[in-house]
Amino acid sequence: MSEAPRRGRLGRSGWIDVGKRVVKGFGEDAITDRAAALTYYAVLSIFPALIAIVSLVGLFGDPERTTQALTDIVRDLGPDTAADTFAGPIEQVTDNRGAAGILLVVGIGTAIWTASGYVGAFTRAANAIYQVEEGRPFWKLRPLQLTVTLAMVTMLALLVVALVLTGPLARAVGDAVGVGDTAVTVWGIAKWPALALVVAAMFAVLYYVSPNVKLPRLRWITPGGLLAVAIWLLASAAFAFYVANFGSYDRTYGTLGGVVTFLVWLWLGNIAVLLGVELNAELERGREIESGVFGAEVSIQLPPREPADSEP
Repeated sequence: MSEAPRRGRLGRSGWIDVGKRVVKGFGEDAITDRAAALTYYAVLSIFPALIAIVSLVGLFGDPERTTQALTDIVRDLGPDTAADTFAGPIEQVTDNRGAAGILLVVGIGTAIWTASGYVGAFTRAANAIYQVEEGRPFWKLRPLQLTVTLAMVTMLALLVVALVLTGPLARAVGDAVGVGDTAVTVWGIAKWPALALVVAAMFAVLYYVSPNVKLPRLRWITPGGLLAVAIWLLASAAFAFYVANFGSYDRTYGTLGGVVTFLVWLWLGNIAVLLGVELNAELERGREIESGVFGAEVSIQLPPREPADSEP
């Protein structure tokens, strides 16, 4: 295949078929197992990434406000024990304000290298979902993964800076026009849709670059990205409610209860991220089927970026 197939528009029946294939693919593509692998790589990279992000914010903002903002975000999104797991490392970094510049350099370098393992595992999962073998040679793939990782860490850092700094800014602007409390209330509501859109855009970059297929074009907001954000938020709320009211992690795991809760939360999030890939892939297949592309029922007919049998 040298050209991307023609793509049709999906009707109601087409969307229903896509939904059925996503459910089927959830089992066939071993989404839960692949999410567990991603969770492992996420654990390796998350604390170096935190060092980089917190150090960047610490160069410009107040350490106490930074710590409180980050832990509040995690507490709002997931179980309280997840926020407690984050709080210690975050406080250690923000307390050492004088070393912020050094920590920033070391943290970013370490975060990019370790988190690129996550991107590599995600690439393998995306290739399996799109039914394509990896053909890109190491000397092309590794720099690509490092670049994607750098972009993700940078976007996360900018997002945290925005969340930390724009709250006081909203109050200052509101006070200037006599609606201080109203401005803060509006910001408190509006920041979460804004956060969801930024995260969906981050997923879009990951979804577009990772698989070894030539997707039609980069879409900053994709159905899969929105689905991933929605499922993660819903799963986080449900899991937090379960842990608060019915969970027995502390009794079962003792002092490791908070860590186990945090790992389960990450695992649920990675399931959501992979379901987003699954939806985007099946939407592509559905459009191909609507257009009458031969073989689309069996496999997605997108050309690879690099054929698996190509020479490096």
